[in-house]
Amino acid sequence: MMDLIQPLLDLLSDPKTVIDAFIVAHGNLVYALLFAIIFVETGLVVMPFLPGDSLLFVAGSLAAGVAPTLNIWFLFFLLFAAAVLGDNLNYWVGRFFGPRVVKWKTFGRDLVQQKHLDKTHSYFEKYGVKTIIIARFVPIVRTITPFVAGIGAMDYRKKFLPFDIAGGALWIGTMLAAGYLIGNSEIVQRNFKLVVIGIVFLSVLPMIVEFMRARSRKGDGNTSRS
Repeated sequence: MMDLIQPLLDLLSDPKTVIDAFIVAHGNLVYALLFAIIFVETGLVVMPFLPGDSLLFVAGSLAAGVAPTLNIWFLFFLLFAAAVLGDNLNYWVGRFFGPRVVKWKTFGRDLVQQKHLDKTHSYFEKYGVKTIIIARFVPIVRTITPFVAGIGAMDYRKKFLPFDIAGGALWIGTMLAAGYLIGNSEIVQRNFKLVVIGIVFLSVLPMIVEFMRARSRKGDGNTSRS
């Protein structure tokens, strides 16, 4: 079991070292590895902890090295495809199992209540476009959002698909470009783990801002009623 867990822990804590070692051992198979990680992180709701942002940053930096080991344009289109395909798989799994989940019971009670699905549907109908794009930049949330959108039966052709494609292009492009432009600077190389932590923080920042705004609106509403 540890033979499977340890490489995953290494990938989470130090993706650059893991990817460097994989390239040395397997060469261009690294493209398949990167595709698989992005696809699984976005496509399987049970795997939200895989390193999406930091992995893309590392890939961008490797494409801009003194002796580039990866092609930046091939990376963009490959990982963009992985992100969109993953999200779409996640959406359709949610949409397919959503009606069945309502019928599942635990301890004699509904596992998921229909009113919660109705609320999810209403939420995505109202805020879905913004949510689909912003969620791309928020770890864990980007994995859960397409699944919930599927359960809520969000309109696929008019809302989910076009904005998922836009969000995927922005996410992959931004993270790869950041790694490509600054990933090999001396200060970044000396503090790579701190930079990765900073990337994760910046990724979570939109969610924090939105949460604070929601609390502020709620507080203003309570003050007005009083």
